[in-house]
Amino acid sequence: MSFKFENLIIWQKSMDLGEEMNLLAISFPKDEVYNLSSQLKRASDSIALNISEGSILQSNAEYRKFLGYSIRSLAEVVTCLHKVIRRKYLSKIDFEKHYKDCYNLMNMTIAYRNKIKK
Repeated sequence: MSFKFENLIIWQKSMDLGEEMNLLAISFPKDEVYNLSSQLKRASDSIALNISEGSILQSNAEYRKFLGYSIRSLAEVVTCLHKVIRRKYLSKIDFEKHYKDCYNLMNMTIAYRNKIKK
């Protein structure tokens, strides 16, 4: 027994991304706890939350809207990652890995959203 969203690769990958971003955020300096750390955690968690929320008892149009919110949250995560590297809290190699993960997840989510009838 499972919820249908639990079988979605985009949900599974977004859950993984949220945990990775949480680990990254807790490594930031303490003065970022209410700023960049919090924003990165909330944005990355929002990706999976919107995928799951949109999948339950929603019309196709509503589901597509929630997937759009997930995509926007992904863009927010990418912007946070750019802030993180500018503030030198992350190596370029780690930035590129996280950036690639976000890019791939965005493309997968857009492709999935495009399959849902309007």
